[in-house]
Amino acid sequence: MTVQIKGLAVTEFKAKQSTLEKKIIEAPLSSVTSTCLLPSRRFRRGDRRSLSTEHTPSHLPPATGAPPRLQGMATGSEAEKSPEVVLEWPKNDKKRLLHAVYRVGDLDRTIKCYTEYFGMKLLRKRDVPEEKYTNAFLGFGPEDTNFALELTYNYGVDKYDIGAGFGHFAIATEDVYKLAEKVKSSCCCKITREPGPVKGGSTVISFAQDPDGYMFELIQRGPTPEPLCQVMLRVGDLDRSIKFYEKALGMKLLRKKDVPEYKYTIAMVGYAEEDKTTVLELTYNYGVTEYSKGNAYAQVAIGTEDVYKSTEAVELVTKELGGKILRQPGPLPGLNTKIASFLDPDGWKVEAW
Repeated sequence: MTVQIKGLAVTEFKAKQSTLEKKIIEAPLSSVTSTCLLPSRRFRRGDRRSLSTEHTPSHLPPATGAPPRLQGMATGSEAEKSPEVVLEWPKNDKKRLLHAVYRVGDLDRTIKCYTEYFGMKLLRKRDVPEEKYTNAFLGFGPEDTNFALELTYNYGVDKYDIGAGFGHFAIATEDVYKLAEKVKSSCCCKITREPGPVKGGSTVISFAQDPDGYMFELIQRGPTPEPLCQVMLRVGDLDRSIKFYEKALGMKLLRKKDVPEYKYTIAMVGYAEEDKTTVLELTYNYGVTEYSKGNAYAQVAIGTEDVYKSTEAVELVTKELGGKILRQPGPLPGLNTKIASFLDPDGWKVEAW
């Protein structure tokens, strides 16, 4: 049965070119920097404004409407790169998965669940009362080396629709039985699949559900530098998705497994082996080409050495495989941090930092 897409909670700006943009275009290049640095709310990595997943403040022109090539984009002969040259960048870039973003109804409750029962650490927490939201980063190690979960609480919103497309996160542990028993003792999480070997295999797994309904697969595995090991998303065309993440983002296909008796196929893609880092688990269910996205899960973020070159590659691949650039690369207002955002062929949002 086909599940209809409801769409992501994404703000798409279509404003006309502002007076500010006109001034930038007419100004000498030497004055562009000072012209752009108008007073604005300062952003930092991790900001999440209400239900929008865009970083651009509503009172400023969106990056998609900014004059081209004024904020670091290639100029002259560089602007006429061949597709082969553009697609070489993802192969050589040192990318890594940074964090996943999603919304929760009670931030303190979720933090308690993840720290006391899953074993994560609260890395940082930030309240933004003027925008009526609070976010927190949790994980098993520092953000500069490990994957993190960015939880966002929007004032007064206590429930979200997770949708049918998002699958689960995964936590690797040396003793699934012990972790499952710990989760059972909590008042905020629950075990939905008792620990034991997977059908037809020997890997021991369990499934836990957090207070907002997000699922966590618990996987028995030896010592690993990254216990937060998977983000599972359902896709409508697995080969297309694999090709997109390989060509546009430089990921590697780590393994692919078809399970005909249960009518699904999975593929693991990422930047290192599964026992070393966080990977994306892409799942195709036979005959299902579309999924509802809900408004709970937002996106994953990927670190890159050059957000402009990375966006050029993504834009080129979207023309072949589908997808869409949401935010052209550029600095966050008031900061030097540069980001871009886009949708993959299934509508899953990715940010490049």
